[in-house]
Amino acid sequence: MRRIALPQWAGTLAVKAAVFIAVMCCALAALLGVLVHVSVTNQTVGQARDLALSRLTDATRAYQAGDTLLPGAGVDPPGLPRALRELAVDGERGTMVSRHHGHPTMWAAGPADRKRALAVEVDYAQQSRTIAGLDGAILWSSGLAIGATLLVGAFAVTRVTRRLHATATVARRISAGDLDARVGDPRAKDATRPQDEVGAVAAALDSMAASLQGKLLSEQRFTADVAHELRTPLTGLHAAAELLPPGRPTELVRDRVAALRTLTEDLLEISRLDAGREKLDVDTEELGALAVRVVRASGTDTEVVVVRDVRVETDRRRLERVLGNLVANAHRHGRGPVSVTVDGPVVTVRDHGEGFPEYLVEHGPQRFRTEGGATGHGLGLTIAVGQAEVLAARLEFGNAPDGGAVAVLTLPQDDPSAVDGST
Repeated sequence: MRRIALPQWAGTLAVKAAVFIAVMCCALAALLGVLVHVSVTNQTVGQARDLALSRLTDATRAYQAGDTLLPGAGVDPPGLPRALRELAVDGERGTMVSRHHGHPTMWAAGPADRKRALAVEVDYAQQSRTIAGLDGAILWSSGLAIGATLLVGAFAVTRVTRRLHATATVARRISAGDLDARVGDPRAKDATRPQDEVGAVAAALDSMAASLQGKLLSEQRFTADVAHELRTPLTGLHAAAELLPPGRPTELVRDRVAALRTLTEDLLEISRLDAGREKLDVDTEELGALAVRVVRASGTDTEVVVVRDVRVETDRRRLERVLGNLVANAHRHGRGPVSVTVDGPVVTVRDHGEGFPEYLVEHGPQRFRTEGGATGHGLGLTIAVGQAEVLAARLEFGNAPDGGAVAVLTLPQDDPSAVDGST
């Protein structure tokens, strides 16, 4: 059985609350309306029945005494309901409401002799109009009550959902990296006011954001301090390594010193990116030529394909850093062939290895995390993402259907200008 797709707004809390309030109001109005209708109808019918039976008693006495019957009374009068006549012929007394001459009439009948019935009729039109008017009043008052309840309920629910939306918006800003975002719910700030669940959630979110911000700031300060402290002794160590006599041990020492210097510079760069102190040095660059320079500087066997070249306003050094890190990561963790494709403002770096790990595709790169026996410190892609954000570019990671990791860098281009490119 095919499920019906409901619009997105149908699942919101406000709509659910409105439907619940409407259903409960309708059910309550219907219950009260039925109770009032039954009570008033029973009372009205009972009074009319008592009046009809009283007149039937007077008519029976007059009929037995041989006196003239009063108007409205007679033996087997026309219009007497058949069921009521049969009941009277059987020796029972009863009443029934029916229409006679186009008007509601209350009949009361009893036995006159063996085969005839003595009956009286009482005009029931006024009582019928009273019940009809009561039913109309019940409907109008129920509709008015339901409308007023819906308005009040919608106002109350909207206030709650507005606070929930504000909390959700702040949570999304925090998840996007804005750790200064806070809900600031007035109920959570004022301890004298009664606290509700929404205020408690907002207060918990603000507390979590403040704690997370404090921990991240401490981590950033620690990273920057460590990198700065390592810089001076590493500079001396590098100078001392240059003075060592040639040989295999010296090459190993110089290689490790160079690796430490690279790690230190990466940590300093990450600390600057975290602090948001990076400033752009914007110039106009041909994207295809820049990609060729990056590949040439990497010294790797990487194919550059320029489908459509463009000029972009960007920071050349930062863009080269992003592309260089992507190419280096493809060769270090993937397998050849590695290609860099320029198609307008979109640059794609692809290898033919096992692809990016699932956590990286879903959540982005994490510092100092590498998969399996991969070498490196896990900072290259982190720096690439940070520099891409400074460039207002979008860097996405994925895996090709036929295997291999795919990194796609999309640069902003307010006024695209294509240039002649070649492969």
